[in-house]
Amino acid sequence: MKYLQIVFLLFPLTFMVLSGVSQTPDSTQTTSTFSGTVGITNNGFSIIPTFSLNHPAAIMNFSWRKKRVSFEPDIRLVPDASKGGLIFWVRYRLIEQKKFSLRVGAHPAFTLIRSSMTDNGNTKEITEMLRFLAFEVVPSYQITPHVGVSAMYLQGNALQKHGPQLTRVLFLNTAFTDISLSKNLYLNIFPTVFFLNTDGYKGSYFTATVAVGHKKSPLSLQSTINQTFKSNVPGNQDFMWNVMVAYSFSRQYKRVK
Repeated sequence: MKYLQIVFLLFPLTFMVLSGVSQTPDSTQTTSTFSGTVGITNNGFSIIPTFSLNHPAAIMNFSWRKKRVSFEPDIRLVPDASKGGLIFWVRYRLIEQKKFSLRVGAHPAFTLIRSSMTDNGNTKEITEMLRFLAFEVVPSYQITPHVGVSAMYLQGNALQKHGPQLTRVLFLNTAFTDISLSKNLYLNIFPTVFFLNTDGYKGSYFTATVAVGHKKSPLSLQSTINQTFKSNVPGNQDFMWNVMVAYSFSRQYKRVK
């Protein structure tokens, strides 16, 4: 898995280079936006937070957006790249109004798991890659500048015969953003209730992310919890949490008229 370790190292270098480049002459128009968040956490959560790497991990989310289309890699890897996930979203905003929006998206996903293999009577642990295709539908409504609600339907289909075959999730999200704690400190809170069905196993959960940041700093401190209401999903953990230090950036790339 050496190539994955190379990816693990190159993505932070790439974002640092690109985030430092922008053009700001007066006679320009924005053509695209490059943004993202890179973080280190004690416990890497999946995009479905009932699943976890149970190990410290790097979380890297990037977005290249032009008008209504965006390409958004989501990479979550343990340091030696033996476990984790790589998702490559392509998203399109069907409706984009001041308060209401509707987004659709699709992605290939590659999940890295540890599994056992027997060769000539010897059993050893290897890293196996599972492949999936998934799509999403996301309506959202901005109630006030600081309060928004959204729903997300996510469905993933396996491309191999073993492992999870069909996963469906419904997320009901609320967002409380840019809550002022002081002149420069702000607080974001993202509570979510979600319902999971994977190959007939079902679960209902509450998850929430809280982030504290400084308006003059790209760094923030985040924590996510996941609490099970009811579940018969194999390997389910009733309660999980993590803490993450994150670096966020956003740059606009412009074309000179």
